[in-house]
Amino acid sequence: MAGRGGKRSTSFKPGQSGNPHGRPKVVGEVQELARQYTGEALKTLVGIMRNKKAPPAARAMASNAILDRGYGKPAQTMNANVKTAPLQALSDAELTAIAMADEHTTH
Repeated sequence: MAGRGGKRSTSFKPGQSGNPHGRPKVVGEVQELARQYTGEALKTLVGIMRNKKAPPAARAMASNAILDRGYGKPAQTMNANVKTAPLQALSDAELTAIAMADEHTTH
């Protein structure tokens, strides 16, 4: 592996896949086996959710798992302050701050 900024032995050429043959067949087989228990697993989750003697954390986790499978996980939101301006309009200090921030996030 080369130093920082150099090509690594794991670099791929443009258009080249890192996994040309797709997922291993074993993963698909395990998924297929697991899917055979979907109904039973859902019944178990419902049982935990409805069990008044189960710890509240377990009931909440079961409820969330049911909702996630029924409706998908909620979308994640991100707040970002994005400043849009032509580079020519930025001061030297602003350009330096951008360059320094980029340098810290890329290494």
